[in-house]
Amino acid sequence: MTDFDNLPKIFNHHFSAMKAENHPITALTAYDYPTAELLDGVGLELILVGDSLGMVVQGKPTTIGVTLEEMLYHCNMVSGAVKRAMVCLDMPFMSYQANQDEALYNAGRCLAEGGAGSVKVEGAHIDLIRRMVENGIPVLAHLGCTPQSYHQLGGYTIVGKDVSQAKQLLSDGLAVEEAGAYALVLECVPTEVAQTITGKLSIPTIGIGAGPHCDGQILVLHDILGLYHKIPRHVKVYKDLNAVIRRAISEYKQDVRRGDFPGEDNYYRLDKATQKAWQKVKKAK
Repeated sequence: MTDFDNLPKIFNHHFSAMKAENHPITALTAYDYPTAELLDGVGLELILVGDSLGMVVQGKPTTIGVTLEEMLYHCNMVSGAVKRAMVCLDMPFMSYQANQDEALYNAGRCLAEGGAGSVKVEGAHIDLIRRMVENGIPVLAHLGCTPQSYHQLGGYTIVGKDVSQAKQLLSDGLAVEEAGAYALVLECVPTEVAQTITGKLSIPTIGIGAGPHCDGQILVLHDILGLYHKIPRHVKVYKDLNAVIRRAISEYKQDVRRGDFPGEDNYYRLDKATQKAWQKVKKAK
C-alpha cells in the first residue's frame, strides 16, 4: 500500500492510484498565499484555485465574470505557497470554449505563469481534453452542475435527476476518462448516479454535492468556514468564522474608542539616552 500522506509531491498519476487503494481524496479551494499554505500544511491532496473566487472574493453573483488574468494572479500566489498538493487552476469562462488553439495556449499559461500543476475544464470537451493531455497539460474534468453554464442551466441546479440526464453523465464520464483526464469532479449529481459513475470509471470522482460514494470530496473554503453568506445544502460549516471575525473587529473598535489600544505592549519607546536628547530638541524648538 502506498503511503500517500507522506508523498513529497502529488502528481496527476497519483490520483488513480488513490482510487485503486481506496485512499479518499481531500480537496478545497484557495485563492491566496496564507490560506494555500494552511491547506497544504494540513495535507490535502488537491488545492483548486477556483473561479468561485468571483463570488466569495470579488462579490459577483456568478463565476462568469472572472478573467484568465485574475485567475493567473491568484494561482501564482497559491502555487508559491504549496509544496506538496496538486494545484489545479479552474479555467474561467471563455478561456477555452472559443477554439482549441486558444484554449491550449491559455492552459499552457496556467502552468507556465500561474504555477499550476493541472487545469480544470467544465463540460464534456472531449477533443480539447485529449489535446491538452497530449501536450503535457494534466486535466481535471468537471461534469454535472457546471457553474459557467449558469444561464443555460437556468441557475445552479441538480443534474442527472432523470434517466436520460444520468445516462448522458455516465457517457460523458467515460469519454473524459478515455480522453485522458486524471480525475472527474461531479457537482450536484444525485448520489445514486454518482455512485454508478464512480464504479464504472478507473479515474477517481471528486464530489461536491454528489454524495458519499465518490472517491473524494471538494468544497469551497469560504463555505466550510462560514465566510460566505449563501451556504448550499451540500456544504457542512465546520467553523463560523464570520461570527469570530465580527467579534474580533468589534473588540478592536471598542478598544480604540476606550483608549485601551494601543497598550504598552503595542508600541515602541526611545531608549533613555535618546529620550534625553529628544527632550533637548523639543525645548530648542
